[in-house]
Amino acid sequence: MIKILSVPQIRELDKKTIEQKGMTSLRLMENAAEAFTERLVSDFPVFPDSFIHILCGTGNNGGDGLAVARMLHSMNYRVRPYILRISDSESKDFTANAKRARKLFGKIKEVKTEEDLSGIKEGDIVIDAVFGTGLSRPLDKKWRDLLRVASTKGFTQISIDIPSGLFADKHTPETGFQAEFTVSFGHPKLAFMMPENQDEKGSWMVQGIGLDTQAIADAETNNYFIQSDDVRGMLHDRSLHDHKGTYGHALIIAGSYGKVGAAVLSSKAALRTGAGLVTVHTPKCGYQILQISFPEAMVQPDQHEFLFSAHEDLSPYAAVGIGPGLGTNEVTVAAFEQFLKAVKQPLVIDADALNILAKNKKLFNLVPQNSILTPHPGECRRLFGETKDSFERLELLREEAQKRKIFIILKGGITTVLTPAGSAYFCSVGNPGMATGGTGDVLTGILTGLSAQGYTPIESCLLGVQLHGKAGDIAAEETEQEALLASDVIACIGKAYAELRKDEDDADIFEGDFFEEL
Repeated sequence: MIKILSVPQIRELDKKTIEQKGMTSLRLMENAAEAFTERLVSDFPVFPDSFIHILCGTGNNGGDGLAVARMLHSMNYRVRPYILRISDSESKDFTANAKRARKLFGKIKEVKTEEDLSGIKEGDIVIDAVFGTGLSRPLDKKWRDLLRVASTKGFTQISIDIPSGLFADKHTPETGFQAEFTVSFGHPKLAFMMPENQDEKGSWMVQGIGLDTQAIADAETNNYFIQSDDVRGMLHDRSLHDHKGTYGHALIIAGSYGKVGAAVLSSKAALRTGAGLVTVHTPKCGYQILQISFPEAMVQPDQHEFLFSAHEDLSPYAAVGIGPGLGTNEVTVAAFEQFLKAVKQPLVIDADALNILAKNKKLFNLVPQNSILTPHPGECRRLFGETKDSFERLELLREEAQKRKIFIILKGGITTVLTPAGSAYFCSVGNPGMATGGTGDVLTGILTGLSAQGYTPIESCLLGVQLHGKAGDIAAEETEQEALLASDVIACIGKAYAELRKDEDDADIFEGDFFEEL
């Protein structure tokens, strides 16, 4: 798993790398510039008559930019470096690289007003190397406005390490440069995981710069970015003489009048994920629908015609998922309370079951430890309260997961798993096409199916969100995001398993040199 480090940890990691490898800070800057230049040349087209404009501050991020300018010049690219004198002081390594750059470019143009950017034309590339992770206060209006203008010029806008003006690990009240792409050094930044920063960071990638591997291993964090390789080892092997009883019996309690489709989707996903048996408890009105649309499932009709009114014996089941399409009728609320008092199995709580908890907070005390809750942002607000921004929400959910000893999966553009141990895991797969009705029900089924097979709660969460997102990505490739349906995600779960089982040589592995684009 890729560690997401704080700003002080990033500084310490640089320091330890310099000490352990016996290099200078200037040499580490050269490593970063070489890594960025390699990525730029390999991934971004430059038109023959276009220029690459590099905006440099006077700190180490600006030093990176000037080193990149020098390297691109040596490769015969048309390069124009600029200096934004954001401070009267210069970092030592910036000064050294400025001296080197002036030998190639002569006097470097200083940017003070929008007019100084008039040389940037359509088809050019603009590289932002003004402010780095060391930024500790909001930008002055002058520089913020100037960076916003720079973001609108040229053909492609790329930031070195982090977009200028964006705080790496806390909320940014007013941002500056808006990048289409960000090449981050060594590790992703926590800010990249937050939805409010999408317009600033754009697509992002991480490039290794030769940081000391032992120092990385020693760095302690509770934030991680997960990929396929991180969950591949969790997958259970199947044996020739196994049978359906080997893989667990999952119970899905879902559906109400008008929402039986939620029961169909979640139960299908549970069986497609590998559970040996699936029983669906649903109102009588859903009986024929399920028997016809999903003949592989067993259907347990509720006593009530239209809603969930009471659970039956839970002892046959290895795991239970409850909530999709359930409704919040007072009869269902009472049935849910009795269910919580009785359930002993691994439990996944979603959708209307979460809404019931939000309206009846006393029921939260009945939720068993190690249960998995899967709220989207709206359900999250109703359950745990309002927060000012995504950073505050992350810490609130981390606290709730620890206090209640539960797992919380916050669904979104970058789905996040919060654990009772206080860790946050950010998912590397998924796409906007999955923002459609029913995909949350599919995740509930996947999680329940995994739990029924004997996966631990943390394994179910990490493997579940990765399977769900990867299946969604495969489905989007086949149908396009706009046309994606929740049932398409279910149909691609098998292909997602196959992708996860690919040989490591074909996988997106992080071993210092890593590339990921969202």
